[in-house]
Amino acid sequence: MWAAQLEVAARAALDTVYDPELDEPVTDLGFVRSLTAEDGRVTVHLRLPTSFCSPNFAYLMASDAKDALSALPGAREVTVLLDDHHDSDLINRGLAADAGYRGTFGHEAEQDLEELRGIFRRKAHTAAMERALTALLRARPDLAEEQLGDVVLGDLPDTSATRALLRRRAALGLGTAPADPALVDDDGRPCPRGEVPLRLRFARSVRISIDGNAHFCRGLLRTRYPQSAADQSARPEEFPAGGEPVGAGETVPAGELFRLSAPAKENVS
Repeated sequence: MWAAQLEVAARAALDTVYDPELDEPVTDLGFVRSLTAEDGRVTVHLRLPTSFCSPNFAYLMASDAKDALSALPGAREVTVLLDDHHDSDLINRGLAADAGYRGTFGHEAEQDLEELRGIFRRKAHTAAMERALTALLRARPDLAEEQLGDVVLGDLPDTSATRALLRRRAALGLGTAPADPALVDDDGRPCPRGEVPLRLRFARSVRISIDGNAHFCRGLLRTRYPQSAADQSARPEEFPAGGEPVGAGETVPAGELFRLSAPAKENVS
C-alpha cells in the first residue's frame, strides 16, 4: 500500500476510535495531533484536553487506536504515542510492549479493559436512547411521554439519532429488530409503563452529562492547543451563548462537567 493510501486508510481507521465517555470519535474531538505513514510504518500522536485526564480513558483510546491501525493490511509497524499527559511514559511503554491494561498499570488496574468498556457502552446506549426518544416526542406532539414504553424500534424515523441508537444496542448485544422495544434497561428489558418518566429522566441526565463533558473538553483542548480548533468537527448540538443545550432547556450541573482526574485504580461510574 502506497504511503498516501495508507495514511488515508489510517485516518479512516481512527474515525472508528471513540472517546469512551464522550462517545465521539477521537478524530472529531481533535485528539489526533499528528499521523504519518511511511514504508508501512504508521505513527500517531494523541493529545488530550489536560495533562491529568483520567489514565483509564487515555489508555482505552490509545490502545483502541493501536488496534484499529494494526488491523490495516499495509501497516507492518504501528506506534501510538500519548503526548503531554502525566502518565504518558507509563502508557507509551505499555503500548510499545503490548503489555495490556493490567500489565501497564499493575496493581492499580482493579478493572480489566472490557469491564471499563462495558461501563461506557452502557452509558452511550442510555444517552443515544434518550436522544432518539426525545426527538420522537418532539416530532409527535400526540405522543405522551408515558406511552414511550410501547414504542418499538420500527416506530423511530430513519435518522442519525436512530442509527446511532442501533449501533449502541448492537455493541451491547441488545436486540435491533423493528419489533424490539425502544426504551429498555442495560439488559434489554422493557420499561414498565409506570416507570417511563423516571427512566427517561435518568437517561436525560446521562445524556446531558455526556454532552456537557464533550463541550467542556473540546473547549479545554482548544485552550491548551489553540491549533486544535481546525481539527475538531462541529457537534450536531453545540451550546448557544446561554450555556444550555439547544432545544433542551436543561442546565448541566457543574459537578457533572469534570471527568478529569480519576486514578486508574478507581471505579468509573
